[in-house]
Amino acid sequence: MNSILRLSIGLAGIGGVAALGTWAAVRLIRSRRKSPEELERLRRLDLNRRGRITTCHILDVIEPDTSRKLVVYHYEVAGVSYEVAQDVSALPELASNAYDLLGQAASVKYDPKRPTNSMIACEDWSGIRPIASLIH
Repeated sequence: MNSILRLSIGLAGIGGVAALGTWAAVRLIRSRRKSPEELERLRRLDLNRRGRITTCHILDVIEPDTSRKLVVYHYEVAGVSYEVAQDVSALPELASNAYDLLGQAASVKYDPKRPTNSMIACEDWSGIRPIASLIH
């Protein structure tokens, strides 16, 4: 009976260590997940590093809800037209002046391998002329 008790305690200890290890692994995996906002920020910064520049035309500003502002723009790459929207909510200066940009020309950075992946601004770059120059 004594050996059965030792075996039970040993197995319980091993089970406890395994449960603790599983819990720690799950916490680590969850902590490494990036939020959608962080993924978008990283996309913009990557595109800033390796993107090519062309001219775009700002068509519209859409506010699907109170927390987001989308700037819709049009550009061409290799004879193909693209109409894209960028959420500029994370870029406060651009978001607050977005309606002043309607009808303006700007620069856009795009991924040469996937031209639909583009942006008109990020934390380190902007294809928008200074807002002060837009006021007549």
